[in-house]
Amino acid sequence: MAYSLVRTLARRIAPLAIGATTIGAAALSSPAATAAVTFHPNITDVQFISASETPPTEAQCNSVSRRCFNPTAEEVSYNLPPLYAKGLMGQGQTIVIVDAFGSQTIQNDLHVFNNAFGLPHLCGEANYTCLPGDPTFSELQQGSTSTDPNPGMNSTGQENRAAWALEVALDVEWSHSMAPKANILLVTTPTAETLGVQGFPDFFKAEDFVITHHLGSVISQSFASAEEAFASSQSLLNLRFAFKDAVANHVTVFGSSGDGGTSNIIKTPVKTPTTLPNPTVEWPASDPLVTGVGGTYECTNPTVGSQTADQTQSPGRCRVGLNPTGDRELGWIASGGGYSHVFSRPDFQSTLPTGSTAIPSGQRGVPDIALQASATTGMLVYITNPGYTGIACPGKTLCSSGWYVVGGTSSSSPQWAGLIAIANQLNQRLHPGAANLGYINPALYTMASNPAMYAADFYDVTHGPMNNPAPTAQNPGYPDSTGWDPVTGLGTPNAANLIPDLVATVSGP
Repeated sequence: MAYSLVRTLARRIAPLAIGATTIGAAALSSPAATAAVTFHPNITDVQFISASETPPTEAQCNSVSRRCFNPTAEEVSYNLPPLYAKGLMGQGQTIVIVDAFGSQTIQNDLHVFNNAFGLPHLCGEANYTCLPGDPTFSELQQGSTSTDPNPGMNSTGQENRAAWALEVALDVEWSHSMAPKANILLVTTPTAETLGVQGFPDFFKAEDFVITHHLGSVISQSFASAEEAFASSQSLLNLRFAFKDAVANHVTVFGSSGDGGTSNIIKTPVKTPTTLPNPTVEWPASDPLVTGVGGTYECTNPTVGSQTADQTQSPGRCRVGLNPTGDRELGWIASGGGYSHVFSRPDFQSTLPTGSTAIPSGQRGVPDIALQASATTGMLVYITNPGYTGIACPGKTLCSSGWYVVGGTSSSSPQWAGLIAIANQLNQRLHPGAANLGYINPALYTMASNPAMYAADFYDVTHGPMNNPAPTAQNPGYPDSTGWDPVTGLGTPNAANLIPDLVATVSGP
């Protein structure tokens, strides 16, 4: 592995310049992991829709049994416009996206995405002249990162750079769509997700650098690994240093809960990994210091948005036959969730909304919250040159640049990060000079334990299939329920209500 040992640059990195900056391993020293495990991006399904720079129509999406959400529809469905109308779009905040390898085309992809949907441009996009006061897009590289070239079919399968390039596009475009005037810092690492000894510490050394140098106020992690994939619980616990520093420095950390439901894998063999026989959860979402984000089918209107279900369009899961109660969201069949085998139940989960699924005292319940994640009700993502990223289209052929509808709890975590950027902006407006919200888990459960606040702030997701796409007698998955459940946690956000209440709960009125 080659690192750029640029210690002096690492010490000077705040404030971060626009563009790509490289930091060295020496500047990111920390405890090392002792196990090689599978660390993967939480993208579960990808469907090519259109090669044009113009976004596809909903009819094009319906033709392949999908509904495709654009930013406006997503903003309306989660009730963000009242916040935007008050000038709350994340100004002055920096969202940190952490991914392996990065993407050589993200500056261009972001520019096309913003043009397509009329979103504010960021200084740092391709083909854009910065204006005073523009939010920024910048990249912090740990060593030499690249998604080109992608390993061939005869490789070990350890470096799936194709998935990470798409992950970058999803994370950056959709965190920006939720908080259109927040800065975005993309943090990239040079190691494969399956090389646990190197890959895991690279992520968390980079995060710890960002946290201790105060480069962002909220971090999104769209990656995970089964707790049981580690050689021991201690080897997992050795990696928590960044999360402890996040709490101390008032940085909020989100983690996608996974895309296999209660079924997870261990590394060996790499190309055909072993599925664990019993229900498991994925870390870091299972960590009590992280806010775990599960997934839903979003059945609202994908073109203009809605607060209630649109049962006229694909997929079948949202129509009357599979959604007889007309729910605006259903628990996603692949939403990672369940009960930790490493962490006991934290104090903040001791009191739950009425009707909740019980959490055993000896186990942490996962996830805490949720947001749209199914690719059948997915997000439109633009990415260029899939020929080198290796994204396969129908028939296993490689497609040209274009639009894909993407699913996975990878879409849930960065969107929640955008919401917290807005919450931090509101907090600064109401409490000038105050610290950022930081560790929000206790506040979320305090809010949910108040029946009136819970009803106003969350969309409670109460129906859906068991969260295991490949159920067995030993591992059937878990059901949704009223209140907290091990599929969607407390539910999804009614942002116009939740964000002010979260600020008040953490910082006071």
